[in-house]
Amino acid sequence: MISALILAAALGLIILGMPVAFAIGIAGSSYFLLPSVFLPESTAVQRIVAASQSFPLLAVPLFILLGNLMNSAGITPRLVALATTVAGWMRGGLAQSTLILSALMGGISGSAVADAAMQARILGNPMIQQGYSRGFTAAILSVGGLITATLPPSLGLILYGYLGEVSIGRLFIAGVVPGVLLTIVLMATTWMVAVKRDYQPINDRYPTLREVGQEFRKSFWAVMFPIWLLVGIRFGYFTPSEAGAFAVAYALIVGFFIHRQMTIAGCIDAMMKSINDIGMIMLIILFSGTFGYVITFERVPQSIAEVALTTLSDPTVLLFVIAGFLLVLGMLVEATVLVMLLTPILVPVVTAAGVDPVHFGLVMMTLVTFGGMTPPFGVSMFAVCGILNCSYKDYSIELIPLALAVLLLVAIMILFPEIVLFLPNWLM
Repeated sequence: MISALILAAALGLIILGMPVAFAIGIAGSSYFLLPSVFLPESTAVQRIVAASQSFPLLAVPLFILLGNLMNSAGITPRLVALATTVAGWMRGGLAQSTLILSALMGGISGSAVADAAMQARILGNPMIQQGYSRGFTAAILSVGGLITATLPPSLGLILYGYLGEVSIGRLFIAGVVPGVLLTIVLMATTWMVAVKRDYQPINDRYPTLREVGQEFRKSFWAVMFPIWLLVGIRFGYFTPSEAGAFAVAYALIVGFFIHRQMTIAGCIDAMMKSINDIGMIMLIILFSGTFGYVITFERVPQSIAEVALTTLSDPTVLLFVIAGFLLVLGMLVEATVLVMLLTPILVPVVTAAGVDPVHFGLVMMTLVTFGGMTPPFGVSMFAVCGILNCSYKDYSIELIPLALAVLLLVAIMILFPEIVLFLPNWLM
């Protein structure tokens, strides 16, 4: 009962507009002030400090810095050119290019919101000028960011792995196949919409191998990065946390010495932006240490597991029920917050039911990230609609076919866990 009140207090403060970090911190810390709780108040401070003492957590600030270094390093424009060359011949060619770009960016930025906002600034107005409706443009750019959140190195998967004590390396490798399938499903849906509305290709012919090769050579260092990242993790050259340091060094070398587009001023600007992002996310993580301790101390995961396993004996049915719960919550609360609040609760539940936590992690991250692209409180939706000056009503209507495609893929992932697990099981 007390834990339910603490969770309700955190969600209530967030809905009222309090910054997420302070909402979680106040709700979690207030537990130790209750007269029925016989724990010293200093425990709250100790749990905040303990949350910072984590080696895997080093990956978060490093990959955030990497995302901000990309533009200064000249990586993003080269990836745009490659995506346009590869997908420009298809119906709805410019929209298809945005999905290819999201897949390419997935191995680098790791952030759905950052990817969607970046693409909205670069490709949003050109799509509208070519005849795409403003709502469809905003919807495809927003949902494309879901690919970025699935492919490694996803920041959401790093947090899930840290909080749920799940192998981040296995999560990274497991995200490859769902990320590729998500790209294919969204491209097929975009093709059907393009045929219905007569959206034209941007190129009047297939690209030649020479043209693709030229663009690939220009973007070689960016395209190869996620491959080297996975190879390095698989063969033990570095851990996922050390991979973040490798990624930052890699971006600096590419920017300064290969592309020669990064300047000292650009590097400093990327670092300043990263400080703001890192400060916000790390404050949430630290305060969630107290909140997570309260949930564990009150035996919430064990209680939920006992009820769930008594009423839902089939792991597949349990996953579908939890998926519906995550989808609804994702529409109301930002993905990072949900990961912080629910991972310590749900991972023991699904593990007790016989569900692989890596499989569940991909399902969970897909749904909570997708929630950020849906009404009424989607962060990606707000970002893209704000940049493109698009009404939320038009966005929501155009989102429907894309949303159905995403939910269909999630259902397939739940029914056939081998889709998620065969690659990490094979490689690790």
